[in-house]
Amino acid sequence: MATKITASPSKYIQGPDELKRLGKYSHNFGKKPLIIADEFVMNLTKATIAQSYSENPGEYVLELFHGECSKTEIKRLQEIAEANGCDVVIGIGGGKTLDTAKAVSHYMNRPVMIVPTIASSDAPCSALSVIYTDDGVFDEYLPLPTNPSVVLMDTQIIAAAPVRLLVAGMGDALATYFEARATQRSNSTTMAGGQPSSAAMALAELCYRTLISDGLQAKIAVESKVSSIAVEKIIEANTYLSGVGFESGGLAAAHAVHNGLTMLKECHKFYHGEKVAFGALTQLALENAPIEEIREVVGFCKSVGLPTTLAQLDAGDVTEEQLREVAKAASVEGETIHNMPFKVTADDVYAAIVTANKLGEIL
Repeated sequence: MATKITASPSKYIQGPDELKRLGKYSHNFGKKPLIIADEFVMNLTKATIAQSYSENPGEYVLELFHGECSKTEIKRLQEIAEANGCDVVIGIGGGKTLDTAKAVSHYMNRPVMIVPTIASSDAPCSALSVIYTDDGVFDEYLPLPTNPSVVLMDTQIIAAAPVRLLVAGMGDALATYFEARATQRSNSTTMAGGQPSSAAMALAELCYRTLISDGLQAKIAVESKVSSIAVEKIIEANTYLSGVGFESGGLAAAHAVHNGLTMLKECHKFYHGEKVAFGALTQLALENAPIEEIREVVGFCKSVGLPTTLAQLDAGDVTEEQLREVAKAASVEGETIHNMPFKVTADDVYAAIVTANKLGEIL
């Protein structure tokens, strides 16, 4: 029997105004946190943070994140934390801030609390930081030995963020079930280090069903600057269900196609989840999924505004040669596309991209 591993944060907390309880929660992990956020998020949250720690008395250190999850920035923040005797790290904001907080806590061997201010991806729950150079060029992945101690989602703050970010998170989450399903069928290894667990598969499927049932209503609510039950459910799907689902269920073709699409400069201005959504449609074309399933995915994407064609990614005029380069990049040795339950070549990926593009137009 194969090893199956389910990885998740120790505690996932979600609800309106949860940032006001930050001091209460952090006292469970340390007496003096280093709290990092970029300038925009710091200005947005510092009054709430101060209120939280006045109601739950304790020291804390606020430090601005300089914008890049680089080794230089990680070392700078680590030195500040050590000089001030900080014993827990809290990251508040978007992906690079959160990845930096994870890395600092890792090198200090201290707990980390993650407080996303957007729900645009499933990265907050994961045991991984993406490291860049000081100039913003990808450097390496930093696998972490543990997932965050706490992921804290203040849905009042998240619902006030631009709607496109929430929709991009739905695009990232859209691929979770299909990639986990493919990984399970091929008995491949997940990022958690084992084969997909039943728990991960159940969460991945619930993630997909939640998107289909509540995605459009959540988008409408956030466009109207309000929160709702649907918004709460989509935030959980984008962050926790997809986060545990991808890490313990597995990645396959959808994210590999996303990585291939980064070869096109035309796609650079689009969010991760927007490209992953087209990658999910490409994966379904690649595996010759039932047309009813593809129709449901395309219909969902169109309802919330996720791209279903290359033109919607500003890549409608790219050449066959460029698309073949995308396909080649998506199928290099070591890519997650090889978790599909059949052999995949660059020619297969090219054909799937072309097919997905046409399906996205006509369905």
